[in-house]
Amino acid sequence: MRIFTAVLATETNTFSPIRIDKRAFEASLYAPPGQHPKTPTLCSAPLTVGREVCAERGWELVEGTAAWADPAGLVSRPCYESLRDEILGQLKTALPVDAIVLGLHGAMVAEGYDDPEGDFLTRVRDLVGPDVLVCAELDPHSHLTAKRVAAADFFVAFKEFPHTDFVDRARDLWRIAVDALSGKVQPVMSTFDCRMIDVFPTSQEPMRGFVNRLIEIERDDPDVLSLSAIHGFMAGDVPEMGTKIIAVTDGKPETGAALARELGMDLFALRGKVRMKELTPDEALDRAAANTKPGPVVIADIWDNPGGGTAGDATVLLERMLARGERDAALATIWDPVAVQICMAAGTGATIQLRFGGKSAPGTGQPVDREVTVKKLVADAQMRFGDSYVPIGDAATITFDGIELVLNTVRAQCFDTSFFSEMGIDPAAKRLLVVKSTNHFFESFNRIAAEIIYCSAGSPYPNNPAETAYRKAPRNIWPMVEDPHGAN
Repeated sequence: MRIFTAVLATETNTFSPIRIDKRAFEASLYAPPGQHPKTPTLCSAPLTVGREVCAERGWELVEGTAAWADPAGLVSRPCYESLRDEILGQLKTALPVDAIVLGLHGAMVAEGYDDPEGDFLTRVRDLVGPDVLVCAELDPHSHLTAKRVAAADFFVAFKEFPHTDFVDRARDLWRIAVDALSGKVQPVMSTFDCRMIDVFPTSQEPMRGFVNRLIEIERDDPDVLSLSAIHGFMAGDVPEMGTKIIAVTDGKPETGAALARELGMDLFALRGKVRMKELTPDEALDRAAANTKPGPVVIADIWDNPGGGTAGDATVLLERMLARGERDAALATIWDPVAVQICMAAGTGATIQLRFGGKSAPGTGQPVDREVTVKKLVADAQMRFGDSYVPIGDAATITFDGIELVLNTVRAQCFDTSFFSEMGIDPAAKRLLVVKSTNHFFESFNRIAAEIIYCSAGSPYPNNPAETAYRKAPRNIWPMVEDPHGAN
């Protein structure tokens, strides 16, 4: 067998002022054929797992470019088209192939393209014809459009949020692909539109139970090859935004359609019950102060999450911490390349006047002016995320008023406690930790936290779909309407 693999992925917050060009991919991941590292990034696990699978079977794996940019705003049209055409050119050169196995995200939006993945997959299908297997792994925070469903044989999405299972799901993708190429199964994809949009953390009930149910059905029903819940991405203003269900069966489209509908309606019944409880900054800090258990209290500044396309430079929560005189606290991170450059020039141990944060957009607070001490400087810093390493760029730890704060140059949410330890901060020794992340931090920080608190501070991210000023997204879904299924 001869199989082609490539990666083209980012997550687009269409409300973010930060645009993506080729440099954004190069800062996060741009690996021409054969140059992808052994460890996967969030969306490139199909490539690294594919190396193992093909080596075991003596199959030939033809690697195309792997490109991933950290979430932000629209991808420039020249950037998307050049990366798309680069990979398509590599595929054309590789033909004939027996299958194409891709790493995608599913929530990319580019200038002139509401559905880049649909455009890309359609062009892939046009190149290889109807009989070659085409499949991809997706992030659940994506848009499952009719165009991409028509172009692919099947998709497998991460089940977990936080996305701790991206390698496991890549193995599922390859397992189905191998069985299909070996003639053991005939994967058929069925989908269902839940007509809703929400936030679905699987680290707590009721989503924990829903995901466990998907896993049990896959294990117990021989006709079911894979089940995925596409959460949707509420910051992507596109015509097919929303929550969907995917059922991949072994040649049983009717079974798949019925199961997708059953699961989709059960998920719809959970609307408004799955989202984590969000406190204001003062409520969050009051609750943290009241906690007497050993270990740090972790406050997640969930809507200034660079993983959702925001800048990660909001100061709303930090301003309240300073006003209240919070001490023995650490925060990761404030994205401010200019402030980092100033710290780098000053050097470790220097005490300087510094302005940082609050520059990217309205609703993110004001820049902070403080006399700070530069505690640690790290060039090309990185943190762990499962089996992956995530770059945070040149970074500086500064201290002031009883607070240690990480400034960084490559936007990245706080996935892991190694973000702090990399920057000279012992997270377990602090009374209070503040992280910029919606839920990906949970798996790592839950091991040391006395309590985890979710905080809604400012408005860097459109987090209330009923009030968001969408121009393209469907308006006939919950919570824009109360019962879109009953209305039809």
